[in-house]
Amino acid sequence: MASQRPPKQSNQDTAPVSGEPERLQKLLSRVGVGSRREVDAWLQEGRVTVNGVVAQPGDRAVASDRITVDGKSVEIRSAAAVVRRVLIYNKPEGEVTTRNDPEGRPTVFDSLPRLKDQRWVAVGRLDINTTGLMLFTTDGELANRLMHPSGQVDREYAVRVFGEVDDDMIQRLREGVLLEDGQASFSDISRAGGTGLNQWFHVTLLEGRNREVRRLWESQGVRVSRLKRVRYGPVFLPSRLTVGRWEELDQKAVDALSRFVGLDPVDVPVKTPGEEAEQARRQRKAPSRGNRKPAAKRGSWQVADRKPDSGRRSPAPRRKA
Repeated sequence: MASQRPPKQSNQDTAPVSGEPERLQKLLSRVGVGSRREVDAWLQEGRVTVNGVVAQPGDRAVASDRITVDGKSVEIRSAAAVVRRVLIYNKPEGEVTTRNDPEGRPTVFDSLPRLKDQRWVAVGRLDINTTGLMLFTTDGELANRLMHPSGQVDREYAVRVFGEVDDDMIQRLREGVLLEDGQASFSDISRAGGTGLNQWFHVTLLEGRNREVRRLWESQGVRVSRLKRVRYGPVFLPSRLTVGRWEELDQKAVDALSRFVGLDPVDVPVKTPGEEAEQARRQRKAPSRGNRKPAAKRGSWQVADRKPDSGRRSPAPRRKA
């Protein structure tokens, strides 16, 4: 299915007129502290202070205010300068989408390159057993526009199901079924190979509710045995990016992604020699996932400059012998 372009939004993604207060969720997300949804949760938990006072949901602040998160100061004065870097990551099974896991499990942030003045914000989540494409950015506004339900940014998954799947079931999944948290459906679904009770499908969603792909299939009495995200909006998971590896998007790719959500392009910061060395070191330490193909030349083709063609599909993952 073609990726549906989000409704046109204002291109204004920099700070308001100097001295004008703005909501803490927007202010902190723009400097890459976290997504608006994360900041809202922190406010509910009393983890944010403004000038020494615990902030409440709906509070506003200006760049000159003293803001802390979990007792640590946040540099806000540079908020007018948008820093927009984007990573794509091929998530392996067994990692959780959180910064710190109480159970000590590996997280998707463990292998990412470290940043000096920003932090990576995850665009959406994948559960521990789901693999494939994840996006990370330093720009909270970009993350918000990619994740917010009003944006209608579609996500495509390759899924292997175990059980009998007939045309009536596929039609029900397209039209919508009632789950415990409301009506849900696939905006597109097509067969992608397999025989017998193990069959591959490609499915597309316009939202990202918890375990939605798995729950939709389970509502029909079949079980998901493998699930991999292969596209997020205009961004495809390139075949050269092996499991457990990440790659930073270049200027052309970031510009294409920015335009997709209605943001004006900004210059991607040039990495310092120290950052280059650190990234190379962390890439070498990425976990081995079996035989790897030689790294191909990096490019920006993985981000479509237009809506992906409705007939174009990523191939289903190759089954193990």
